[in-house]
Order: sequence, then C-alpha cells, then structure tokens
Amino acid sequence: MLSYRHSFHAGNPADVIKHLVLAEVLSYMTRKDKPFDYIDTHSGAGLFELASSDAQKTQEFEDGIGRLMHYAGSNEAIIRYLDMVKGFNESALAYYPGSPKVAEQYLRKQDKGWFFELHPQDLPILQKNTAHKRSLRVKGEDGFKGLLGLVPPMSRRAVVLMDPPYEIKTDYQKAVKTILKAHKSFTSGTYMIWYPVVDRARIDQMEAELIASGVKNIQLFELATSADTEERGMTASGMIVINPPYVLKETMDSVLPELVKELAADEGAFRSIELVGE
Repeated sequence: MLSYRHSFHAGNPADVIKHLVLAEVLSYMTRKDKPFDYIDTHSGAGLFELASSDAQKTQEFEDGIGRLMHYAGSNEAIIRYLDMVKGFNESALAYYPGSPKVAEQYLRKQDKGWFFELHPQDLPILQKNTAHKRSLRVKGEDGFKGLLGLVPPMSRRAVVLMDPPYEIKTDYQKAVKTILKAHKSFTSGTYMIWYPVVDRARIDQMEAELIASGVKNIQLFELATSADTEERGMTASGMIVINPPYVLKETMDSVLPELVKELAADEGAFRSIELVGE
C-alpha cells in the first residue's frame, strides 16, 4: 500500500514535535567533530510547498507551524526550530521542510545521510531535493529492510528516524521489532520512532514491547492537541528515543508545556517520561 503522501499533513502539530526533537538530537551529534550517519527510513519528498493543492486541501499546517510562527516566548529550543524553518522562507511562511531537509541543516561534509522512500511520486522529488550533495543518498527501497543493511555504520555513530505512515496496522509492531533488531546489531546508535495516537491501545503495546525488550535508556515525548477518542482521527503524536542525548529530556520538559499552550485547546496535554532508565 503506497497511498500515503505527507504533503497533505506537512507542518501539522505532529511535524512540529517530530522535527523539533530531530533537530535537537542532530544538533547534539555535531558537538563532536567525528562523523556520523543519519538514516531516515520513510523520508517523503523532503520539502513541501504550503500553497500546493495537497496542503491546501487539509490546511493542517495552520494548526501547527502556522500558529507557532507567531511564538513570542523565550524557549531556546523552539526559537532554534523556528529559525531553521524560517531559513526556507524569504518572508511569509510558504515552505515547510520534511525530515530530510531538517537533517541536511545539521549534516556536515564528514557526515552521511541515507534516505529511503518507496512512493513513486515522492521518490523523484526527494531525489531532486537532495541531488546537490553527494553525501546525501536516496534509495527507492523498503526503509525497514534498508536500515538493517546499514547498521552498524562505518562511522560507529548514527541517528535513525523511523517514521512510517502506519497505513498498515502491523507497522506499529514492525517499527518496534525493526528498531530492536537494529539496536541488537548496533547498540550505541540513537534510534527515534515517531508514532501517531489514533488508537491508544497500539501505543500502549509499543511501549510495553520496548520496556520488555531489555533495551536501556528509552525516553518518550508526546504532544496531544485533544483528548483521546474512539472516533477516527489523530489526537496526539510522539517520539520514542533510544539512547537520547543526556540534555534532551530537560529540553523537552520545557518545550512541551509551551507547545501545548501554543498549539492545543483546553484538552491539550503532553508526556515527557523515561520509559526505561540507563
């Protein structure tokens, strides 16, 4: 099934928390001169025009980055994230970067970026959006399998983002099992799983499987714009991070209340928890 296209959802609240966490993790990795690999298992097109028919059909960005662009607070991580987004726009908000373009802002000449995408429309757009750098490598392959072929990397340092569309319900379990398999081959990598909350029971199961796996040092960051419901639709989303930077939780403890205030109504909420200690 390849019907999902992120162009309908670019810049929504789920993208905000996903890309803010991603940016903080990658920024931390650049504190050392040593090279690292970035592996993006479900990359999408890389950059999204918010005036496109897809984005305008849903206008989800208006409840996410559209609101946050007016942020007048002092949280440094949010300001860094907004400065990164503003770098793709001359004045008014017109473009929103997907994870490949977010990552590119932090990848240096000694680092490598690996991007997997299967959708026949998004793949050539992604290739075009990354063609200017030889260190960015696009593969029209299954990202679940592709990840396992890249770990351990030669650099011995890596950040992985797994962001499947979850069109297929088995993707929830597949994401966890694939990440755990990759971790077994390369225990020191930083692994991130983005997840949508459509059915809370599926997220509870993901958390339980990770806790039972024996893997240490797992944190979870979740932003809810409304209360959980049995009706169809995403109410929240989050990032599960294995081997996070030691500063990440402190950062997100300050970021998430601000995001709730800026992006959520009265039913908004957040979680910033340690699933498993070190």
